[in-house]
Amino acid sequence: VQLVESGGGLVQTGGSLTLSCTASGSIYRINGVGWYRQTPGNERELVAIRNSDGGTNYGEPVQGRFTISRVNAENTVYLQMISLKPEDTAVYYCNARGYESNFQVYDSWGQGTQVTVSS
Repeated sequence: VQLVESGGGLVQTGGSLTLSCTASGSIYRINGVGWYRQTPGNERELVAIRNSDGGTNYGEPVQGRFTISRVNAENTVYLQMISLKPEDTAVYYCNARGYESNFQVYDSWGQGTQVTVSS
């Protein structure tokens, strides 16, 4: 299963961006999707996840500002980001987990998209 992200870019403090991630391949089921981010020298951290039952969980730094959503028919997950801060600057990665058409488990990552928030 392949994931392709888009929507990153440069934005001023207080601005907004929406990231998208589309999955393709032999997908039988997507159980969970998520967004993570990473800055140089640091570990990848959770931004937001959404389970197949619609439950969501957010990293503390983004609670109340970011929203994860999913369009099942399009195999696409979105991350809406508002009130962006310079500390949100990072490479954002999409993740999806589930089963392929041959019922093999997959745990796929996108290539990452850069988000830069200027002060």
